[in-house]
Amino acid sequence: MRKKKKKTWLVVLIVIIVLGAIASAGKKDKEDSGKKDIVAGDTSDVKDNNDSDNNEEASDKTGQTSKKVTIEEQLLFEKDGLKVTATEYKTDKIWGDGINLLIENDSDKSIGLSCTALIVNDYMIFDLFSSTVAAGKKSNEMMYLSSSELEAAGIDNVGKVEIYFHTFDPDTYMTIEDFDCVTIETSAINEIDTTPNDAGQELFNSNGIRIVGKYVDEKSFWGAGVLLYIENTSGQNVIVQCDDMSINGFMVTPFFSADVYDGKKAIDEITIMSSDLEDNNITSVDDIELVFKILNENYDTIETSEPISFSTK
Repeated sequence: MRKKKKKTWLVVLIVIIVLGAIASAGKKDKEDSGKKDIVAGDTSDVKDNNDSDNNEEASDKTGQTSKKVTIEEQLLFEKDGLKVTATEYKTDKIWGDGINLLIENDSDKSIGLSCTALIVNDYMIFDLFSSTVAAGKKSNEMMYLSSSELEAAGIDNVGKVEIYFHTFDPDTYMTIEDFDCVTIETSAINEIDTTPNDAGQELFNSNGIRIVGKYVDEKSFWGAGVLLYIENTSGQNVIVQCDDMSINGFMVTPFFSADVYDGKKAIDEITIMSSDLEDNNITSVDDIELVFKILNENYDTIETSEPISFSTK
């Protein structure tokens, strides 16, 4: 149920963000980006620092698919009267790339279908997919791959999409079943760039969890954001959160929780609300201190960092 509750309010927020982005697109090119690089501070908790030799290459990525991508029609799963088939790869001017799913419900009751995780080229990608199909009916639905998240991850060519499907009762939202991962390979499978998009300042590196601070965005939609690259080679799926956060010495409330499956990566943002900044008269995000918490899938804490301090240029 955690994923469903999280997705409900995030769907509303994402729609608002997209509409706001469309309305302001003409002005953004003329304004300062508000992005400030993160530089080293007191990162004594960092272990086995492994700065990438390919950061410059990673930061040059545009996130735009370089050529038309296609897929072969593929049965993803069929169980208890529900059949899901990937039929086509499409691109929408607003929502970006996506995969058309043919959902056939031959059971005697309505079934809701969503996913607990969507992974593109080994990067965790937030999804807005949810569909309800009545008994005996079919539906064509698009599972969109957020263009902004593909760009943030530096994904030029979508070559591999991994989906963890989830079925639920549309009346009670109770889980019916969580399915194992299904993988869709596209025509760009041999063109995946495996260079990690990890340009920035390493903030944490311990027990297979590596966190890099990429930049601070002072003009983030909600206030300010700290963009992070997270890599998980720990052997288990984890949730990365943060606590005890201060900006310029003032305590603030961070909004951040990133699911990162084992062997996968994520680009995610710590959000600080504009009201927090205004209440503390913060007009420039210069010095940041926080504590990272690593949790397992049951929300048990498996590691807590020492306070980590860093600054911006």
